[in-house]
Amino acid sequence: MKTRSILPSLLALLVATGATAAGGPETARAKPEARSCHLPGAEGALRCVAIPVPLDYAKPDTKSLKIHVTVAPAYREGAKTDPLFVLAGGPGQAGSEVILLLSSALKRVRATRDIVFIDQRGTGLSGKLDCEDKPEHETMSDAELVAEVKRCIGASRTPFGSYTTASAARDIEEVRRALGYAKVNVWGGSYGTRLGQAYARAYPASVRAMILDGVAAPDQVIPAGGRDGQAALEKLFEQCARDAGCNKAYPNLRAEFDSLAARAEGGLTLSIADPRTAQPVTFTMTGQRFSGTVHSILYSPADARRLPFLVHSAYQGRWEPFIARHNVGGDFGGEGGTAYLLHLAVVCAEDVPRMTPALMKEDAALLTRALAERMPDMCKTMNVPAVPYAAPARIEAPVLLLSGALDPVTPPRRAESAARHMTHARHLVVENAGHGVSQLGCAPRLLREFLDAPGATLDAKCLAEIPAPTFQLGSAGPQP
Repeated sequence: MKTRSILPSLLALLVATGATAAGGPETARAKPEARSCHLPGAEGALRCVAIPVPLDYAKPDTKSLKIHVTVAPAYREGAKTDPLFVLAGGPGQAGSEVILLLSSALKRVRATRDIVFIDQRGTGLSGKLDCEDKPEHETMSDAELVAEVKRCIGASRTPFGSYTTASAARDIEEVRRALGYAKVNVWGGSYGTRLGQAYARAYPASVRAMILDGVAAPDQVIPAGGRDGQAALEKLFEQCARDAGCNKAYPNLRAEFDSLAARAEGGLTLSIADPRTAQPVTFTMTGQRFSGTVHSILYSPADARRLPFLVHSAYQGRWEPFIARHNVGGDFGGEGGTAYLLHLAVVCAEDVPRMTPALMKEDAALLTRALAERMPDMCKTMNVPAVPYAAPARIEAPVLLLSGALDPVTPPRRAESAARHMTHARHLVVENAGHGVSQLGCAPRLLREFLDAPGATLDAKCLAEIPAPTFQLGSAGPQP
């Protein structure tokens, strides 16, 4: 997921809660008009639809907004009538921003099913709630960045209380009804697994089967993810120590990392050659920037295997490679990326009220601590009503749960917790995967097989063949 300089630690940290919403009876309605559209990352034309929904479902006759939906029609004639609805992560990422899934994870599924990408309210083309990204943010302290976010919040007249997970789940039902589908399948990734579970609980009769990748548990709280992030970091240290080449190149990796983290905590002013332009520039490496960058690197094992090189280079005074990696999210994401105000609207209403002192003490690890400490203050500015936590109802639809053993935010233990509230759940763990499994190795074939026969036995031994990436030992890149 794309990050931006204003708050790099507001990545796709996620959480799952149960949500309830009453569904009205099915009524005949005219299908909304679709237009041909082209979106970055997709080959060929797609169909785009704007579906009006109430901003506040408690006041349906007042203000409305439009939910943007992108439909990738099935390739074959006589497609199956149950499409696959795609729910992106975040909270704050839009379905239209993960269209690349069509050419990777969903290429086999699309042969016989429509793929429907939904831009959650407040994201992407559904009225994105975001803050302006300014070049000067890169030289600000953490406190100055928080002040920037507060100014952005104060300048918005958006009723943030209308942007909950429950409202987004109800939007999905409106999309299903507007497009004329009977039952649908759901693919959710990261926060999309939380939203998918909320939808399945609110509208069980509408869901045929679910695929949840990077699974959020009902009791998971943003941003209390320090334990999971620290566990992924420790695994990386252990893997480097066991790898002959990595251990030889970086024998003091853990000590070097700890030294950099301590120095960044106090704020480091770096005079370096800008990795973008090679021109002299002054860059402020704050504790939140350092921890947020490391946390985002751990999402992908291929990226994580570069971290020892980045840490060692920075420890020796050459920060350019680390800062270049920090810049990646902001340099190549175009207009996409996390909708920060939507992210805050969800987290401040549904998660921060559950950030008890006991939980924060238990989860007080480096990678998420700085953000966790600042969230309550930012949420006071958001001023959204708390959404009470509801005990999760049981999900009866068949569910395929996918986890990466190296995931720093939704490791297998989270999926196991979620599965306790599901009647028909199958959990697959990929040892060499991080945050996201669906696009790897044989997984695209398994997704198709599961959707074709959700109750059948799934032979998933091929997932063990996904290899571990090699470590980067020098500036030339990873080992061959």
